[in-house]
Amino acid sequence: MDSIFKQTLRAELDFQGIKVKELASHTGISPRTIEGYLSSRASIPPADVAFKIARALGVTVEYLITGEERDPGLPLNMRCFEVVTKFMELDEEKKCAVENVIDLFLEG
Repeated sequence: MDSIFKQTLRAELDFQGIKVKELASHTGISPRTIEGYLSSRASIPPADVAFKIARALGVTVEYLITGEERDPGLPLNMRCFEVVTKFMELDEEKKCAVENVIDLFLEG
């Protein structure tokens, strides 16, 4: 049976479009070690390693270990990330239109 950590880490990497090599460079953890957490022999890393991974991904250690929903207060929560991703796909004219609509909502 796959560990929840393994499943959550893989899902988060896929969701954010981050490669193991990139995560390794952001955390100082070797790509081989990270691949080990994603492999069939997956285990939960030591607390300091889990913390580095969680911090680099903008999630909590609790989320990585339990798979429970991310804290909505985090800057990269799923809904915010999806909106930003969609926004970035728009051309400049549509981005301006979206910004204008947001400004209207914020005004009142």
